[in-house]
Amino acid sequence: MTLKELHLLNYKNIPEAHLHFADRLNGLVGLNGQGKTNVLDAIYLLSFAKSAFSLQDRDCIRHGEQMAMVQGVYEKEGETITITCGLRLGGKKQFRRGDKPYQRLSDHIGLLPLVLISPQDIGIVLDGSDVRRKFMDGTIAQYDPTYLPALNNYSQLVQQRNALLKQLADKEGNPTAAADEMLAIYEQQMQPLALHIYEARRLFISRFAPFFTDTYAILSNGSEEIGLTYQSQLADRQLPDAWEQTRQRDIILGWTSVGCHKDDLLFSIGEYAVKQVASQGQIKTCLLALRLAQALFLSDRTKQPPLLLLDDIFDRLDSKRVRQLVEMVTSERICLPAAQVCLETPFSQIFLTDTDRHHIHRQDTSFAAMKTFFVSDGTINEDNE
Repeated sequence: MTLKELHLLNYKNIPEAHLHFADRLNGLVGLNGQGKTNVLDAIYLLSFAKSAFSLQDRDCIRHGEQMAMVQGVYEKEGETITITCGLRLGGKKQFRRGDKPYQRLSDHIGLLPLVLISPQDIGIVLDGSDVRRKFMDGTIAQYDPTYLPALNNYSQLVQQRNALLKQLADKEGNPTAAADEMLAIYEQQMQPLALHIYEARRLFISRFAPFFTDTYAILSNGSEEIGLTYQSQLADRQLPDAWEQTRQRDIILGWTSVGCHKDDLLFSIGEYAVKQVASQGQIKTCLLALRLAQALFLSDRTKQPPLLLLDDIFDRLDSKRVRQLVEMVTSERICLPAAQVCLETPFSQIFLTDTDRHHIHRQDTSFAAMKTFFVSDGTINEDNE
């Protein structure tokens, strides 16, 4: 799969752009704050129907404008696929494949596999568990079409149960028989969805962990062992009993304290958590390994190498890690012993950003063939040298 063309109108700081990409390597060069990352974000939007960096769709519309449009033309298994996203202030997002609008955006996820590596990834290790759940969810949804609908339905039910708990907490009393019955109804609907999510996450981590440990070993030259463990309350609890037992506590708290919405991932070096003992270099290596392993896992799982987006990576890594990263992403074949797989051309098309064109070209001779675009104040021009 390759992205052949990208058309932008009023997307963030970009008034208009029509870009034609190379099938292998594409670089966006410019000073910070000029719009390089916004181009990558537009590509991300076409895969996930949402921005990687903006919480609200309205934040993706150029200041002073009423609407924005992003359109990508892809070549996939001999078929040309056109995906269009339209955003309008005060209006509903429009997302189409060809001329046909999607009835559910979750139906689109997985069509265009993609992995983004950005400075914000540090939150996966250092921030709260919601960021780590988002990593799991964003990977599983790209190969399991049943996962995202189950997750969305479960999240809605948790919100509804929380709203009822909050009402009961405000009244400072025990639940009435009617409220108790309503809580039980929510829980009955939540249980099969929670089990579906738990099992999907458990299987994912059991299969993904060897990809992660292998990739970390490559990037660190085997200097230490990394671990990845899935933590879930569902591993040792029966949900109906747990929810019934915690109702009084949940009423006091005003939210649901047990369920797969509390799941987490633990990164470890030896016997210790990464965020407790790891150096900055080890954390960076951990995050690089995680994202590259995500791409390799998806490539193996879907038999379709994902698009790989590298945002402002080279300025934030030491020369040793840069060389190891470049060797991996430009490799024609990668073998992972623990995962027991060898992947041919695991990264099909790569998009990267940097502030210095020559900095990119110095990383590896293969980057000499990269198609370069210069970005300045939202204007994008192709290098014609």
